[in-house]
Order: sequence, then structure tokens, then C-alpha cells
Amino acid sequence: MVEKFKLFINGQWMETGETLEVINKYTQDTYAVVSKAGGQEVEKAVASAEFAFKKNPLSPYKRYQILKRVSELLLEKKEELAQVIMNEAGKPIKQARTEVERAAQTFEVASEEAKRISGEGVPVEAAPGSENRMAFTIKVPVGVVGAISPFNFPLNLVAHKVAPAIAAGNAVVLKPASATPVTALKLAQIFQEAELPDGLFNVVVGSGSTVGEQLMKDSRISLYTFTGSAKIGLKLKQTTGLNKLILELGNNSPVIVDKHADVELAANNIAQKGFAYAGQVCISVQRVYVHEEVKEAFQEKLVQAIKDLKVGDPSDPDTDVGPMIAEEEAERAEHWVKEAVDDGGEVIVGGKRNGPVFQPTIVSNVHKNMKVVCEEIFAPVVSLITYNDLEECIEEVNESPYGLQGGIFTRDLDTAFYAARKVEVGGLMINDSSQYRVDLMPYGGVKDSGSGKEGPKYSIQEMTEERLVVLNLNQ
Repeated sequence: MVEKFKLFINGQWMETGETLEVINKYTQDTYAVVSKAGGQEVEKAVASAEFAFKKNPLSPYKRYQILKRVSELLLEKKEELAQVIMNEAGKPIKQARTEVERAAQTFEVASEEAKRISGEGVPVEAAPGSENRMAFTIKVPVGVVGAISPFNFPLNLVAHKVAPAIAAGNAVVLKPASATPVTALKLAQIFQEAELPDGLFNVVVGSGSTVGEQLMKDSRISLYTFTGSAKIGLKLKQTTGLNKLILELGNNSPVIVDKHADVELAANNIAQKGFAYAGQVCISVQRVYVHEEVKEAFQEKLVQAIKDLKVGDPSDPDTDVGPMIAEEEAERAEHWVKEAVDDGGEVIVGGKRNGPVFQPTIVSNVHKNMKVVCEEIFAPVVSLITYNDLEECIEEVNESPYGLQGGIFTRDLDTAFYAARKVEVGGLMINDSSQYRVDLMPYGGVKDSGSGKEGPKYSIQEMTEERLVVLNLNQ
């Protein structure tokens, strides 16, 4: 049975005359059919959000109650949601289940933060002539939040946009990725069950060139939160003018394996985290800089760890690496690897494609101008680069236009702190790969990797405005 889904606008399910097919990313069969939004539906969604924000605000405690209930419902429906993520995103089922658990944590943390939003006292009385005045700040919601989410975490990255927005007192219009819209619509059902008032959460499905463009140009939207490519992030920034933005963009994560590293720990960690969800994660390991003294030992253990990964059907509970989001993306990765080989690179494991499934791949003998190194491959491909001087290594790491997260494996404390100060990223993981993330931490990059922070506490700061209140006591 192919399930049909409608748009969710102003608390109602709306069917339109145009639909899009959602494909099972492993079987390539039609999984679901979803109504597509046109200009009229986008207009209604934004108008409903604006009306709900102005006319039906929620108290902080009510926001807490609703978000906490959403968290509970996510766990109650974990298996159902994991199956949806597995089918429409191609994510291995064990990773899909983890995503649901993480989304539940994101909503739980956001629910607690809804009760902690506060300003501060401002000592204006210390200024000459203001002795009779008192001042403080309050935090107020920005209004309507336009959220544009990617395919790779169709639940948890939606949660990172929607949960803090609601916690801060805003209304939301969400455009999920066209490849994976069903999970977002399932979340809308959960919000209904949690009794979120109509209009505070709306889901419109459609392409970026239509729905996304219309949202970008709508002056009623006060803040945009977007995860995707640097190219689209730049366009969003240029189009939305002075609006507030939270941009989580591209990356080509560097991980350094120092000569003092535990090479077995590093190899196993990189194998597990570098290829999770077929490398389609913004902080997936892509560039591994390994000290020449430990390269041979590290490479041997890494190759073995990769060979131990199970590749294929995401419904198999033992599968570690499933299909990519589309066969053309797997073809692109295959082409980039071939380009690297033609330019002197060597595939030491993997490199093969079967439809949308691309084998976990290690490429050595690469240089910094190859696409597999200098661009974001967003595929299960890791490049090995040898170094012998840490300072020069970090200089090369920093040549990248990206800077989301990175990692270093070392048992030398001085080396760890040197890297922490010098590597130009939003977050550096020590004795862990770049892909470490928990949902309460500040998460965001520098340079072309974006601006602003995710993590409920930090997103709430972005999604509120600070307002100064000054009292003239006249006494």
C-alpha cells in the first residue's frame, strides 16, 4: 500500500491537486504520495503562523507541557517513525531508531529550556544623571520562523529547528526536504496529539525553487533556520536581507591522527562514524591527516574495521551502511573517486557502486586540490593524507573554506590544546571523530559552514530578541 499524505496548515490537513512521489531509497519503489504546496498554500501557512503568534501566544509553562508531550509521543511511536525514516531516507534501521531517540531528547531539552528564558538587570543607575532609574532586559520571541530542513536527519534536524522555535514562543512554517517529507508530516500528527494550538506549526512540501523561494521573500517571516548547502545558504542570506538567520551549511570534516594517538581507537571510531548513513552527514569524517610514523598501523586497522561494516539493505538490523539518498548521488561519488584515481590517488578499500549503494571507500595518495579532499563529498568516502609536522598540517586543514567540526586523536595534552586553539572549526573533538554530537551542545560552524548555533538553549537565544526596559522612578 502506498500511503497518501496531505499538507498540514493551521491545524488542518489540506489536499492539493499536485503531488510528489516519495521513493524507498533502497528498493526504488514508490513509498508514499504527498500533496505539493503551491503559492496559495504557502501564503495560508505563513498567514496562519502570523495570526497564531499574535493572537494565541502560549505561556512558557504551556510550551513546556506541549514539547514534553511531543518527546514522550516520539518514544511511544519510535518503531513506527524509525520505519518511516528507514524507507524514505534509506537510513539503516538501527540508526533510524537512534535518530528518533535523539529527537525525543531534543524536544525534552527544549521543553525544559522554555521555562528558563530570562533577561538580566542593567545597572543604568551607575551613569551620572540616571540615579533614579532602574533597568532590565527581557527576551521576546521573534515571531514567525521559516524552517528549511534537509533529508539526512528528517526528524532530528526538524526537531532542532521546531522545538526551540516553539519553546521560545514563536510560530513555525516548515519546508522539509522533498526527498523525505513524510517524517515531518508524522511529526505534525504528533503535535496535534500533543494539543499544540492551530497555526503554531505548519508543514508545506514542495521544491526549493517554488516553496523555498516564496518563503525566502515573505516579509512576515522574522527568522530563517536552514540546513543545506553553502550555495543555497548564501542565496538565502542575499534574498532575506536583514532578517535573522541560523545557517548550518557544508563541511569536509578534518580528523588528525597524531603520532601519539591510540591508532586502534582512531581507526574503529572513524570507521563507525565516518560511514554512518553512507557519509551523508555534515560532520562525517572526510579528510584524515595521519602522522607518517603511525600511518601504516593506522591504515591497516582502518581497512579491517571498514571491511567489518555490513553494507546493503537498511531493514537488516545489522546493516551499517545503506543506500545514498539517490542513485545519481552515488554516481557522483563514484565519479569523484575516479577523478582522484586518474590524478594519482589510490583506492585501498571500496570504490564500488551497486545502484544507490556506494561501498565505504578509502582513497590515499591524494592532494588538497582533488574534489574528494577540497569539496564536500557527502558520501561514504574518506581521504588519507600523510603529514609529519603538526603546524603545517593544521595550516592545510585551515585552507578549507569550511569549518563546522573536526577532530584529533592524541594522548599528548599539549598537542590537544594546540589543535583546539589553531584548528578553524566551530567544534573540535579530542580523541573522537568530527561526527560527535549530542543534542544539548552548541552546534554550528565558521566560514562557509554557516552562522548561528543549534542546540535548544543556543537556538532559543537566536530565536528571541533582547528588549531593554528602563524605569524612571522620579524620586
